[in-house]
Amino acid sequence: MKKIVILTVSSLFSLFLFIAAVSEAVAGGNDIEFDPSIGQAAFDDLSKEVGLLISYVPLAPAEPLGVLGFDIGIEVTGAKISTGPWEKAISDANPPDYLILPKIHVQKGLPFGIDVGAVFSTAPGSNITLYGGEIKYAVLKGSIVSPAVALRGTYTTLSGVDDLDASTYSLDASVSKGFGPLTPYGGIGQVWINTEENAGLGLDDVSTSATKLFVGTKLKILLVSIALQADFSDVNMYSARANISF
Repeated sequence: MKKIVILTVSSLFSLFLFIAAVSEAVAGGNDIEFDPSIGQAAFDDLSKEVGLLISYVPLAPAEPLGVLGFDIGIEVTGAKISTGPWEKAISDANPPDYLILPKIHVQKGLPFGIDVGAVFSTAPGSNITLYGGEIKYAVLKGSIVSPAVALRGTYTTLSGVDDLDASTYSLDASVSKGFGPLTPYGGIGQVWINTEENAGLGLDDVSTSATKLFVGTKLKILLVSIALQADFSDVNMYSARANISF
C-alpha cells in the first residue's frame, strides 16, 4: 500500500509539472494589464468572463466523502475566451484562444454529510492566481438504489493582478448515482461575480451573475480517482482531475 501511495504521488507531481509546462506555453506573457483605451462595455464583458473562469469547479459527485474521506489531487481547467474584451486587458497584443489553469484541489469529509474543500491555481507565465473554498451538504447521501443529492456554496477570489479585483460566490445543486467504480453526476448553479478596476481608468465596478450547468463523472480504483467535468455557461469550461482518495 505504501508503494502504491508513493507511486501515485510521484505520478500526480509529474502530471502537475506537465500541465504547468503546457499552461506556460499557452498563456505565457499574458498578464492582465489594462490598456487605457478599454471602455466600460469591454470591461463589463471581461468581468463576466474572468468571473466564470475563476469560479469554483467542484469536480466531485453529490455523494459525501464520509467522516474519514479525503481527496487531494491536481486538476486543470481549460476554456475558450473571447478575443474582443481580452485584447484591451492583457500585456500581449495577441491574446490566446484558450486559457488553461492548473490547480491543486483538496476535499475533506466531515460528519452529517458535509464536505469542505479548497482550491489554489496559478497560470504559469501570467499574473493570474486564484484561491477558493467550498462547503457541500448532502441532502440525500445516496445508496445502492437511490441517488445522492447535494447543495454546495463556494467562494473564489483573483489574486496577483494589480489592475483588477475579482471575486465570485456561487450556489449549486447536484445529483449523482454510483455504478460500481463509476459515479456520473450533474447539476445547476448560479454564480455571482464582483469586479473592480484598480488601474485608475474610472471604470464602474461590475456586479453580475450567470447560470451554469455542469455534468461530470468520477472513476475510483483503489486509492486513485479520476474526475472529468464540463461546465456550460457564457464561457464553457472543461476540467480534469487526478486524485489520491481515501
